Amino acid sequence: MAKAKKEKQAEVTEKVEKAENAAVEKAEAIAEPVAAAAADTAVSAAAETAAPVEEYAKRGSGKGPNPNKKTRISYEKKKKLYGYIFIALWLVGTIYMFIIPLAESMRYSLSKTTMVDANTVANYPSMDRPGIMCEWNNFQNYIDIFNTDPEYVPNLLSSLSAMPGDTFMILVFSLFIALLLNQKFKGRGLARGIFFIPVLVATGPVLAVINGEVASQGVGEAAQFSALFQVDMVDAFLEFMGFSNISQSVADKLGEIASDLFNLIWRCGIQTIIFLSALQQIPTAAKEAAQMEGATGWEFFWKITFPTISPMILANLIYTVIDVFIDSTNPVMAEVLAKNSNWQYGLSTAMAWTYFGIVGIALGIISAIISKFVFYQVD
Repeated sequence: MAKAKKEKQAEVTEKVEKAENAAVEKAEAIAEPVAAAAADTAVSAAAETAAPVEEYAKRGSGKGPNPNKKTRISYEKKKKLYGYIFIALWLVGTIYMFIIPLAESMRYSLSKTTMVDANTVANYPSMDRPGIMCEWNNFQNYIDIFNTDPEYVPNLLSSLSAMPGDTFMILVFSLFIALLLNQKFKGRGLARGIFFIPVLVATGPVLAVINGEVASQGVGEAAQFSALFQVDMVDAFLEFMGFSNISQSVADKLGEIASDLFNLIWRCGIQTIIFLSALQQIPTAAKEAAQMEGATGWEFFWKITFPTISPMILANLIYTVIDVFIDSTNPVMAEVLAKNSNWQYGLSTAMAWTYFGIVGIALGIISAIISKFVFYQVD
């Protein structure tokens, strides 16, 4: 029995060995063509790489191409290239319509300017055509606006003194209107559109019509339209209401208040929209938490609303200061425009550059002080 068992084990072992040998032979048969193909591929790739090197060597360059060099532009470089393409038009416009005129105005402010027309161009050998002749006068324009001009310094002091009050009133009023418009009520969209109308229409010819400058704009028929925006009709209104014997001083005071209110509303459009967008960014969870803690509306405003919108307060403050300083009704700007209209380019540009420097210093001081109290939420 033991002998039969050994014979059976020997038979099984022999079969296993035969199966293993057959598997090895089959694997070798499969691997040989694969290895040959891989070798052929490697040889052909090496030949392709070596061919340009040999070509360059034959030409005497001594240096072949880098096989690791990428021929395609990377994604990051493509994004940069697209960015340059998109800002190219803006860049050309900025250089042509802003940088060059800015440099030209600086040259005018440092020179004595003379208008040369076609009849007098022969008297100026340095001029070959009509235009503005500039002669360096060693900062004399800047000296004259402070020592000779009787109006510039008083106008400058008047503008600087009026700026804090005007800025404060505009910011407070625009924030108040934004808080009202942020509430839910019927006709909210219409109310928002009404307060944003000045921003849409107070430009170019429309603004000229509103200010009554219709003759210079070639729209003399629009004189009646400009009357709709005038607020000096207090006397007629009081007479219509039956107050015909009211004193002129009271009527003048009411007219001044009406004019100031109209101008205030007219100049708050941008600030109101910015404040409104900031108010809508206050998290709903903060409102719910404040309600659960029993916070009043006054506490919610000062402890949550005001700190949250403080960055937009700073942005609106800077915008409003600039807007107040460059307003056409500003005494300094009015004088600069008047000098410019009288062809006194040297004096007008010197006034403008001095005013620009003072405004820049004021903005720097205001930003440095207010930015210390601004709350920036960090996620």
